Amino acid sequence: MQWSFLFLSLAATSTALIRFQCSQLVTQRLDPLVTPGMIPSPHVHQIVGGNSFNATMDPKKDMPGESDCTTCQMADDFSNYWTAVLYFKARNGTYKRVRQLANSGFDGAAGGGMTVYYMQDALYDTKQPSKVSAFQPGFRMFIGNVQARTMDEAARFRQLTYTCLETPATRDHETIALPKKVCPAGIMSSLRFPNCWDGKNLDSPDHLSHMSYPSSGTFESGGPCPSTHPVRTSQVMFEVIWDTRPFNNPDDWPLDGSQPFVWSFGDATGYANHADYVFGWKDDSLQKILDTPCYVNCDTARTQSIAEMNKCAQKAVVEEDIDGWLTELPGGHQAEFAPTPEKR
Repeated sequence: MQWSFLFLSLAATSTALIRFQCSQLVTQRLDPLVTPGMIPSPHVHQIVGGNSFNATMDPKKDMPGESDCTTCQMADDFSNYWTAVLYFKARNGTYKRVRQLANSGFDGAAGGGMTVYYMQDALYDTKQPSKVSAFQPGFRMFIGNVQARTMDEAARFRQLTYTCLETPATRDHETIALPKKVCPAGIMSSLRFPNCWDGKNLDSPDHLSHMSYPSSGTFESGGPCPSTHPVRTSQVMFEVIWDTRPFNNPDDWPLDGSQPFVWSFGDATGYANHADYVFGWKDDSLQKILDTPCYVNCDTARTQSIAEMNKCAQKAVVEEDIDGWLTELPGGHQAEFAPTPEKR
């Protein structure tokens, strides 16, 4: 789909960074971006955001704006954000879903959920001087390679990382592979989307080609957008904290000492980490926030309490056991390290 826009808002000074929590909306096998209409989709996802999430998410029919509530702290954000789900593989070969923890300061968020950022410049830059454009209705994107099982295959997506949490405040020593040691406070996955848009396409066949990372340098270093993708947007980032603490007894880990966690589609390396985003902010609320000087907490943003976020929930349409001790991952997947096509 092709669209053209006048980016008059880029002339304004944009100085905002926002960080907020979203409670869990639902956990099930649906993926309206990669496998629209498929019920169930190949693997389990955990979804947050607006309650109009469904198997198709046709931008012409059921935009996230049709939601009447959102699990996100930003009350005007009816977007949907989702990732795969992490499982623990026991020594006897059975699997158990790893629950999520809310980020520091957001205790009580239902299901743990995730923390979402919209950044114009590096997180540590409190001035956020770059000018950016908000996404447009119908926009969506995907990041990652679900087939990756080696470092070379994951190299394109070095912005998808893990942090072995020694404490809830740990934020250093990121890795692209899943941590190979016990993580006392859990494992955090950080997923950073591209921030350069081609200015025309709200989506693309691979859900990524309409977006790009900087042509040189990095987002954090203020690298320039390539000429093919000249419109600078916020960088969207997810932080998801997986509560691996119940599985931290090394006696339960594989006899060969390998790490025991596996994504819901079978990847036991961590290289295939990926995430999906469907834009759904109400009217121009996101652009107004981005055009207002603020850092993390923005007075111009409408917010809701964690209790209000938790009231917004959705019943799974795919009925299956995703939480018990399972002999195989939902969808028939098994933990594997070698590249194999995902089941369709």
